[in-house]
Amino acid sequence: MSAPALPPTLQPPVAARRPSITTFHGLTRQDDWFWLRDREDPEVRRYLEAENAYTESVMAPAKALEDELYRELVARIQETDLSVPERDDEWLYYHRTEEGKQYPIYCRRHGSMDAPEEVLIDENVLAEGHAYFRLGALEVSPDHTRVAYAVDTSGSEEYTLRVRDIATGIDLPDTITGASGNLCWAGDSATFFYVVLDAAHRPWCVLRHRLGDDAAGDAVVHQEHDHGFFVGIMLSKSKRFIFLEAHSHTTAEAWFLPADQPEGFFRVVRPRVAGVEYDLADHGDRFFLVTNEGARNFQLVEVPVDDPAAPWTVVIPPNDHVKLDGLEAFANHLVVYEREDGLRQVRVIDLRSGGQHRVAFPEPVYTVRRHANPDVRSTVVRFTYTSLVTPASVIDYDMDARTWTERKRTVVHGYDPAPYRSARTHAMAPDGARVPVSLVWKEPLAPDGTRPMYLLGYGSYGSSYEPSFSSTYLSLLDRGFVVAIAHVRGGEELGRAWYDDGKLLRKKNTFTDFVACAEELVRQGYTAPDRLAISGGSAGGLLMGAVTNMRPDLFAVVVADVPFVDVVNTMLDASLPLTVIEYDEWGNPADEAHGRYMLEYSPYDNVTAQAYPHMLVTAGFNDPRVQYWEPAKWVSKLRASRTNERRLLLKTNMGAGHAGASGRYDYLHEVAFKYAFVLDTLGRPGEA
Repeated sequence: MSAPALPPTLQPPVAARRPSITTFHGLTRQDDWFWLRDREDPEVRRYLEAENAYTESVMAPAKALEDELYRELVARIQETDLSVPERDDEWLYYHRTEEGKQYPIYCRRHGSMDAPEEVLIDENVLAEGHAYFRLGALEVSPDHTRVAYAVDTSGSEEYTLRVRDIATGIDLPDTITGASGNLCWAGDSATFFYVVLDAAHRPWCVLRHRLGDDAAGDAVVHQEHDHGFFVGIMLSKSKRFIFLEAHSHTTAEAWFLPADQPEGFFRVVRPRVAGVEYDLADHGDRFFLVTNEGARNFQLVEVPVDDPAAPWTVVIPPNDHVKLDGLEAFANHLVVYEREDGLRQVRVIDLRSGGQHRVAFPEPVYTVRRHANPDVRSTVVRFTYTSLVTPASVIDYDMDARTWTERKRTVVHGYDPAPYRSARTHAMAPDGARVPVSLVWKEPLAPDGTRPMYLLGYGSYGSSYEPSFSSTYLSLLDRGFVVAIAHVRGGEELGRAWYDDGKLLRKKNTFTDFVACAEELVRQGYTAPDRLAISGGSAGGLLMGAVTNMRPDLFAVVVADVPFVDVVNTMLDASLPLTVIEYDEWGNPADEAHGRYMLEYSPYDNVTAQAYPHMLVTAGFNDPRVQYWEPAKWVSKLRASRTNERRLLLKTNMGAGHAGASGRYDYLHEVAFKYAFVLDTLGRPGEA
């Protein structure tokens, strides 16, 4: 199935060729669209707007379908809703949404939910007059009298920090710009720490601010001069310590400061060692650390607060089959988040008896998300449980009684889980690795290859693609689609080795894994190449670009959101946000081995004269992570090189960044558009 050829009156924009010649490890490279990176050039904006107009024209016949999808998506959500309150001291904090409003409203009540409501922050009010709005940090002071918050109104991920008096609802004069959106209060409720960005948009410097002081005089607490590291700041769960953390993709270092001594000096927990990572939590006179030192899949150890560099005591030893992802420390329990055989697990350790157990989950394919759990004295740990057929459910798990209480299940109007099924299968990669694939569909399913499929993938940074419920999938499932997730290498579904085998000089495994998954799903009769749509964003967009160059015959439709496709050029430019810290993920192209290797898979560099699938490519003009010009250049080169005339659309959000539209309704409009592209394209007979 494919969409018909475009009528001769509807032709795509053509970006001018302005050759830029460079030499790279003895290779001469010509980049005809390098000029598109000049955002100050009026011709660049004209080109992007022409592409948007063309996309709108091509999709005009599917507008009724898009509107139908949008109505479906909105109809399923509980528009007026309330989160499960979180207790912090004597206060209950929660957020709620109201029908017709784009953003949540953050509130609290004293003592019980019967008390009067106090509104902390109404995002809808803050967003007025802005096409884009994103709330970063939202931190209530320890004495519960003030709230510090961070806002981004462009999508650039550069935040402005403000402080509000909760009783009056009035913002204090204190205003800080150029921040990362990360902050935390000291114990005196009059001092907070925050992080600012450098010229490359890297969170690099931690400062201390006292309310009422001129921010220009704020004390510098830490400057991270290694451009491969980000810094962050947080208050420990016990509220006893402030943790300052520096991390790259492979190395971590943390410092701690008693929260009631904001003008004191931070002490290092464990000095930085290349390749060693650790995460920590405090408990009485000890720190618990989850670290990969001597343990590829990490181990849990404890060290004394007074001498954290002392030899440690092992609490959970390394395990080649179980990856430790993090921990939480309660007064009487430790909660350790693990991953085994691609699934998240929750281990509870009783610090009084030393006994431990895992939480039992009811489905074979599922995932779990952590909650804040601010009450360190609690015997209940809260998490969200979900699967491909079970909507997100807030669970309170009593660690002593080992009982499970569902506090809330996300309302999905019109959804009955009975006819839907989820499963897991595996594909064999070329090197013999077994790659997991999660699937969901609506019964009955005959394995005859007639079903359309929406296959998703990511595979970078050790980020696992979780098999979780999305009400948006229902618009595809109810139209006969199978939705699948390829858990390719580069993620961490099967432990740290799974990540290591999909990065640097083994990055191509990510792409060959995905191709193997697609081939296996076709072989098993779930779909056929002419019915297979694939989708991924950011580094997942790199995946889309690479596999489309490799096997354009295997896919009918490709949706690539803000795709990282101009790998070599971006990684050669250290002035761009993220580039230097990304060396640990992709390699430094100045090194010939790494440079030549990434040149072999970079989607932009490997576009060739061949027939490509139908493609929808998105971009954000203010995106600091994947600059808008990467997808724009890629589309231009595809148009000039391909040998067929299938749909190739570029849609740039001119007022947003990496995450796309910020409001919940605007987001659903974007989903409806993408699904309309897929459905309309697959549903039109004829060869383009």
